[in-house]
Amino acid sequence: MVRQLRGVVVAGGVVCALLAAAWFVYDYWHDHRFDAVITGAAEKHGLSPFLVKAVAWQESRFEPDARGRKGEIGLMQVMPSTAGEWAKVNGVAGFEPRALFDPAANLDIGCWYLRRALDRWTNVTSRPVPFALAEYNAGRSNALRWATGAKPFDADKFIEAITYGSTKCYVKAIEGRCRRYMQRGHL
Repeated sequence: MVRQLRGVVVAGGVVCALLAAAWFVYDYWHDHRFDAVITGAAEKHGLSPFLVKAVAWQESRFEPDARGRKGEIGLMQVMPSTAGEWAKVNGVAGFEPRALFDPAANLDIGCWYLRRALDRWTNVTSRPVPFALAEYNAGRSNALRWATGAKPFDADKFIEAITYGSTKCYVKAIEGRCRRYMQRGHL
């Protein structure tokens, strides 16, 4: 009886170890399956791939078919209206919002939008990322309103001036995750 019990315990331990290993492999695959596309889109738009990956994680947890409550779509939760603006600026005729479910298209458009937001803040602050992230999340008018109280555009004061708790957490979470990705030295 004792031998049988030991056999069951050993077998149970092996099964647990195999399940843990399988979960680790799945989790690793899930978190890294879009790294090449993220890197390509980031490079195309002159962005840090660590920042882009942090935004995609925060927005969708790397789920390309994610949908937001307000109509956001895909990895970077791009609004169809933003994609329409991207298509117009880039001369893309016949763009369909369903293309936002394609990771490459979504990352390209999301990076384009984030780059545009960063460019708006680069001239006014030495640390534009929090300003651009707030704009990406809550819109240009809100970011401008919060920046008014943060002159001379101190990023930490700006973050504290954000009146939407979800946007303040969003900015802090992405900055933290971006730092962790950078510390690892790879996506």
